[in-house]
Amino acid sequence: MPNDDRRLVYSTDGSLPLPRFETERSSRPRAKTAGIPDDGAVRVGLERLRGSHLTLVYGLAANELAAIGKELRRRCSTGGTAKNGVVQLQGDHRETVLAYFTEHGRRAKRAGG
Repeated sequence: MPNDDRRLVYSTDGSLPLPRFETERSSRPRAKTAGIPDDGAVRVGLERLRGSHLTLVYGLAANELAAIGKELRRRCSTGGTAKNGVVQLQGDHRETVLAYFTEHGRRAKRAGG
């Protein structure tokens, strides 16, 4: 007599219906994903990569990302990139970036610890 707890893992027979389990992904409620709050404030954070620092700027609209990224790189006299909704600047430039957004009337907050 076969064990009733067994279930089919693979079959080449297409006529065999597969059992439906209660623990399927679609039946579970999805947890809210943690992310960047959408409160209109620009977040300025710092990340350490391989012994160097990266200043990260989150919360910018997609249409202003490239222009603000270029202006921040010029103002901080550093390299960086603007992609995936984040402006990355090489080095620790949090104070300069916060001052830039304050001058332009934008609300900016420090992110992280």
